[in-house]
Amino acid sequence: MSFKISIYQTFPRLFGNKNKHCIPNGTMHQNGCGKFNDFTDRALTEIRNLGITHIWYTGVIEHGTMTDYSKFGIQNDHPTLIKGRAGSPYAIKDYYDVDPDLAENVGQRMKEFEALIYRTHQSGLKIIIDFVPNHLFRQYHSDQKPEGIKNFGEDDDANKPFDPRNNFYYLTNTSFKLPEDIAWLKKIEDELPALAYTEIPAKATGNDKFEAQPDKNDWYETIKLNYGVDVMNHRTGYFSPLPDTWNKMLDVLNFWARKGVDAFRCDMAEMVPVEFWEWAIHQVKEKFPHIIFIAEVYNPFEYHNYVKRGGFDYLYDKVGLYDTLKSILRHQSSTTSISSCWQVLEGLDAHMLRFLENHDEVRFASTEFAGNPEAAIPAMTVSAGLNTGPVMIYNGQEVGETAKGAAGFSGDDGRTTIYDYFNMPGHQKWMNEGKFDGELLTENQKKLRRFYQQILNISIKNEAIATGKFYDLMYAQPFDILPNRDKIYTWLRYTENQKLLFVTHFDGNLKNRIKIRIPHHAFGEMGLEKNNTFKVQGLLRDNSSREIKKETLIVEGIEVTFDGFDAVIFELTGI
Repeated sequence: MSFKISIYQTFPRLFGNKNKHCIPNGTMHQNGCGKFNDFTDRALTEIRNLGITHIWYTGVIEHGTMTDYSKFGIQNDHPTLIKGRAGSPYAIKDYYDVDPDLAENVGQRMKEFEALIYRTHQSGLKIIIDFVPNHLFRQYHSDQKPEGIKNFGEDDDANKPFDPRNNFYYLTNTSFKLPEDIAWLKKIEDELPALAYTEIPAKATGNDKFEAQPDKNDWYETIKLNYGVDVMNHRTGYFSPLPDTWNKMLDVLNFWARKGVDAFRCDMAEMVPVEFWEWAIHQVKEKFPHIIFIAEVYNPFEYHNYVKRGGFDYLYDKVGLYDTLKSILRHQSSTTSISSCWQVLEGLDAHMLRFLENHDEVRFASTEFAGNPEAAIPAMTVSAGLNTGPVMIYNGQEVGETAKGAAGFSGDDGRTTIYDYFNMPGHQKWMNEGKFDGELLTENQKKLRRFYQQILNISIKNEAIATGKFYDLMYAQPFDILPNRDKIYTWLRYTENQKLLFVTHFDGNLKNRIKIRIPHHAFGEMGLEKNNTFKVQGLLRDNSSREIKKETLIVEGIEVTFDGFDAVIFELTGI
């Protein structure tokens, strides 16, 4: 039986941190840090009960950090390469190890993660981790790699700017220089070592910067990996024989698949040639058929390429539905623009991962986005109910986390930091010192979390949403019958056994009584052309039941009353 995937993205470094008095730029000792063990059986059960099928543990793999773990045999990193005290989780230092920050017993860190994998599966959830294939930390060195595996760059010929057998791109006859005016380094200049970081020759930077001195806004802490594409010369690909990087990365994927990981969220997937994905995903799925691959992509012109050829199961729907919903809630566009989101996908709708938040984007409730957590009621209903593809939320979203204030490297920009040792105040109220009972939440936060629990459970438990077809009703709602049409979005989802009507209201200030018409054509598409009377049962917000004649639904419509941001779902049953 098919089912809809519902993802809870969580940042373990922050998820379990109970310190309510974190200071900007604080060390791990000062501010605290969440651990693998904070995901207790109770925590995982409550996440599952929220309506979640998969949990994405973000920042699991070992990355560069300012925290000293040298007594555990982990080499220290040059602080000028670290963004924040904790470091970027996407500056991978060892593909075969986990972040020591997340372990109670650093020497047993992998065993603690393996225990988390077991607990997660026992709770009924599946596991997603990041796969970061495009770049790695400048001081990458694996001390935990399996026997027979070589470090990246170990056999490179650094005298060649490009060679398909090399793992890196080299800027010959140069030495790497840090960007000028890095504000973060000025904050910690008293702690910087006398010896500067050296790299001769310089290597290309992760975001395709082929200069010895990248800009402060570049991914200067990372090195671009070479997949056999001569980026500097017309992006010509040399894929036979297989580039060495391909084999090394396949080893990494298989390593984590053997640990029990169920899915990979592939960071900046479109910066890696689709030829690699076509080869690697096929290889992994031959051994692990259940593994799911999710691509972080932002170029709609590449969507078909990365699904049809590359083999990805799902793609980020950031520049489509996410940006559209944000524009609507910031009063920059009409709800009618939602229709174009599915139209331009040309059949790929079921492959799109929908979300209102993730670690890269501003918090939904922040002033940089909606400024009101209740606006998630219509927006989340659209994200969860529009099609069969996955829906995702980010830890703290369900209680209206705002990310207000600066954390250190991260400024006050509406994002929850991924670089610093810090906390999530709203999330901490739900966590309640590890009880995970939400007793400290305000009444508004409890109400918001109940909504998320309701819409997520509806989306994964109703076959019309999980596997059904889609019918856009906006064309049947002319302005003369629906004067606030630019603040409403309505659609149908249906299978042979279930028919659902969705109506969402995107005006937070307006009390509105409207009627939604269902055209005769829609009844034909749903196989209900012979029914004359329907039972209408509310599933979301309105739990009432009533009987309505088909002719009434076609000519007058079903009446719905809204007061501010709202959404309803009705089940239609032919009588």
